[in-house]
Amino acid sequence: MQTYKLSLFVFIIIVLTFSFNTALYSQSSSNNFVIMIDPGHGGKDSGTPGTGRYRTTEKDIALDVSLALGKMIQEKIPTVKVVYTRSNDIYPTLNGRTILANKKDVDLFISIHCNAQPGRTGSAYGSETYVLGTTKNKQNLEVAKRENSVIALEDNTEVYKDFNPDSPESVLGLMIAQEAYLDHSIKLARYIEDEFQVTAKRKSRGVKQNIFYVLAYTYMPSVLVELGFLTHKKEEDFLNSKRGKELMTKSLFNAVEKYLQYLNVNANDIVFVEENSTKPPFKNIEFKVQIAASSKELETKPYNFNGLDDISLIKEGSLYRYFYGCSPNYEIIKQFEEKARKNGYESCFVVAFKDGKKIPLIDALKTISN
Repeated sequence: MQTYKLSLFVFIIIVLTFSFNTALYSQSSSNNFVIMIDPGHGGKDSGTPGTGRYRTTEKDIALDVSLALGKMIQEKIPTVKVVYTRSNDIYPTLNGRTILANKKDVDLFISIHCNAQPGRTGSAYGSETYVLGTTKNKQNLEVAKRENSVIALEDNTEVYKDFNPDSPESVLGLMIAQEAYLDHSIKLARYIEDEFQVTAKRKSRGVKQNIFYVLAYTYMPSVLVELGFLTHKKEEDFLNSKRGKELMTKSLFNAVEKYLQYLNVNANDIVFVEENSTKPPFKNIEFKVQIAASSKELETKPYNFNGLDDISLIKEGSLYRYFYGCSPNYEIIKQFEEKARKNGYESCFVVAFKDGKKIPLIDALKTISN
């Protein structure tokens, strides 16, 4: 009987998910790409106090890095709009943060935190970046428990009654509802952890999956970043230092910039083909417009894709990626992209292939411009 109920629940969720396939990779309807930065904790919720050797706590470091990251994005990529869940020492509820992100039509959500081990000190150190998912790892579960525990501090806990990380049905429903964004979340998370290693020279503990409320209910690509452990004395010293915050901010900015280039957002540094150019397209390079991704295989017929034909799909791991159009000419594929946006796929983007294998778009554009 339990198996039947679970199967019925999964079926209903899948039907609802595909009924709204135009919202896959939902992007802001405004002209700006919108990034929401969420400094963890705040106000009455200090987060982890670390070793207690500093007057600052997790909420202070998270706010400093968040504001510095937002400022850097606005200065260096002015076409991107930055909004915050908080810009001072106040406590927005977890539910309030997600409502704000969804209401602001945000394209990317980045929540910034610091990690801790039980007690005042510990040997664990290094950064971690989380995306929504399940985990059986005891340490990861402790992280989620700590970050979600602030729910108990809030006045109205009734709004969290449906959030139960221990319920398979609840978790499964959240995962299915969010799977359209998971691929992009993982992409950004990987960029972040790579940058922490390369730019900040920090130890990376990797990209991980976990059940965090702010990731479960923000309907856009979302990551939760743990900058390091405040219960590790040397790492606490680093994250409280001006240099440490600057390096972590720069790492986050580099990762965001790479992510935007991956999406072909604000690619000002790319040399595009001149309009009306007669230069022939480069051999063996093709462009397509990615309009959706899902763990379910759909028949590539117009009725499944808002009337668009010329749909192709590629399976990568457990995901099916759906593409509209195919051309060796970048100018032509941009026209396909424009039509896809008009047909409801506002977050679609151009991807490049060489000899049938996907390559970074920036590499393809540099190649055809030479």
